[in-house]
Amino acid sequence: MRTTTDFSPLYRSFIGFDHLAGLLDKASRADKQSSYPPYNIELLAEDQYRITMAVAGFAEEELAIQSEHNNLVITGTKAGEADKTDRKFLHQGIAERNFERKFQLGDHVKVVGAFMENGLLHVDLQREIPEALKPRKIAINGKSLLNDNSN
Repeated sequence: MRTTTDFSPLYRSFIGFDHLAGLLDKASRADKQSSYPPYNIELLAEDQYRITMAVAGFAEEELAIQSEHNNLVITGTKAGEADKTDRKFLHQGIAERNFERKFQLGDHVKVVGAFMENGLLHVDLQREIPEALKPRKIAINGKSLLNDNSN
């Protein structure tokens, strides 16, 4: 049984946050995402993050990372299956299957780099707040800086 939350009271007070209701609704959906490949999300510093994904059996050329409109998509596509037919497994525990993993990024979060190490793909992210959105100190002047049109 799925219950929905009514966000309409928030719309009376908060302007421009309607996309948050959509994000919360999307996160609460019962859609089952694949757990393959396993991954970690790590907070490195205040505005720095790292996604670490276990990609055993994949070469760098078989992985693609794309960032567009607050979405990060990591795709793994195995090359040819020809060499697999020649092999006879007694047990195959390494999945080696294609995957696509999507992450929703917060505002101003950018992918700054990626590297592979010991079968793990590391994707580094950083929140870069634009200068216009950072807090700034306002000087108190002796008079108004606006033109006085009261005459």
